[in-house]
Amino acid sequence: MAVPFFDVQYNLEPEVKDELLARWKQVLDHGYFVNGPEILELEQDLAQFLGVPHVVACSNGSDALVLALKAAGVKPGDEVIVPSFTFFASAGSVARLGATPIFADVHPATLLICPRSAASLVTERTKAVMPVHLYGRPVDVGVLKSTLKAAAGREITVVEDAAQAIGAVHADGPCGGLGLTAGFSCFPTKNLAAAGDAGFATSRDEKTAERMRRLRQHGGGRQYYHDEVGFNFRLSALQAAALIQHLPRLVEWNAARYTGAQHYAELFGGASLGDKLTAPEVIPGHVFHQYVIRTPRRDELMNHLRALDIGCAVYYPLPLHLQPCFQYLGGFAGQLPTAELAAKEVLALPIYPGVTAEQRQTVVAAIVDGLK
Repeated sequence: MAVPFFDVQYNLEPEVKDELLARWKQVLDHGYFVNGPEILELEQDLAQFLGVPHVVACSNGSDALVLALKAAGVKPGDEVIVPSFTFFASAGSVARLGATPIFADVHPATLLICPRSAASLVTERTKAVMPVHLYGRPVDVGVLKSTLKAAAGREITVVEDAAQAIGAVHADGPCGGLGLTAGFSCFPTKNLAAAGDAGFATSRDEKTAERMRRLRQHGGGRQYYHDEVGFNFRLSALQAAALIQHLPRLVEWNAARYTGAQHYAELFGGASLGDKLTAPEVIPGHVFHQYVIRTPRRDELMNHLRALDIGCAVYYPLPLHLQPCFQYLGGFAGQLPTAELAAKEVLALPIYPGVTAEQRQTVVAAIVDGLK
């Protein structure tokens, strides 16, 4: 049985397409394709869903992180501590502002930023830290903040990378509401997916959110008047309309991912694979944007699955401190051993809501066969 890694049509049943087309027709009829009424409607809906008072819709997740960092006061010459094992945009957004990403190692059990590693990197130039809720698992931001404060002797601003974590919740609160600011992505493969690029930033602070609103539109609060040099990070009203239509089903979709993760855990628990494979922990609040296993035989297993037409993917094959574009920072092999080992072992399995129980059984059976 073929099992696709992802099917962009899983949330586009005929009736949903009809509703979406009707919503897009409204946009076409009123003609406000930029800064249309859908933008504010989406921001209000997301704020209510997340339990975070201020949402600023923007062009994509990468730009959302730039907004979040700049509104948090990050400027050229500052340092921002970022986990090395994450998507490029986490550090790329720092560099885009002329600041320096400082790479921390990750915890071996969670692959989330390691507070002790981060604390060892604090200097007088440290402006912020960016915890990444990787694969949809919430970071314990409270522990990270207290560990950094002890090392720095001052508060370190937290800017969350919540690109993969919409709807994820920690015991201390929702992802996107645990720091000063946060950035989210609504790329078509995300848990809340647009029909193209889209994103948004959040903050609990009204003044910070207002600054992000100005920054996304060339730094101006009113047309042709600019308080600072900003960006063109506006979201299309068509994409906002798509997200408005999809948002009411996000709880259902996140629940389906969580149920799928529980099923995988049961299947792997009965597979007697021993130390050949490590499955991710299934914890409350995790939204499983990706379901990522670890195995020392990752490349061999990946080739085996693909030969059976079973989708899988590597997130991520090279940690950021070893990326060519960051060579100027002096990163070297062996510097961050946990991140480097993870890059050699991680393999994501199909977890989107359209995956059936039978397909998960097929995936696990193929993995057992491939690792025997």
